[in-house]
Amino acid sequence: MSATPASSAKKAPASKGAKPHGGGRSARRQSRQVALQGLYQWLLTGDDAAAIDAHLREQASYAKCDQGHLDLLLQGCIREAGALDAVLAHHVDRPTKDLSPVEHGALLLGAYELQHCIDVPYKVVINEAVELTKGFGGTDGHKYVNGVLDRVAAELRPVEVQAARAAAPRR
Repeated sequence: MSATPASSAKKAPASKGAKPHGGGRSARRQSRQVALQGLYQWLLTGDDAAAIDAHLREQASYAKCDQGHLDLLLQGCIREAGALDAVLAHHVDRPTKDLSPVEHGALLLGAYELQHCIDVPYKVVINEAVELTKGFGGTDGHKYVNGVLDRVAAELRPVEVQAARAAAPRR
């Protein structure tokens, strides 16, 4: 699957929950965390997306989410997992089925946001996936996720990535 043109890319619906809630965690960040939990469950069990969604809605953290963004991420990642894995396959060193479920889930979220949430800068997408992996993944999983998503971003958003790299100070 190639990069989605801006005209057909989906923007996450604006939500009244988009402002930070207690603890300094934004509603969007909370949405990504809950989506990762749902993807983790899906990757381990293969449960139906509707059952996973129903389970997530019962959690206290659900109320703190940007629910529109959560729905977009979770449903989109599950629906497009095959296509997202195909994009990721060009940038990983092993089959995605061999990745830890946390790393795989974070990569699915990142690839989905890079492809469909053009309102979110690519650096934010990568940082959010890295932070999730730091919180839930193995010791160095975040480094792996960072490297993979950096390459995926260059493929899916070449103009944005090239502009950012050209504007970066030289070392």
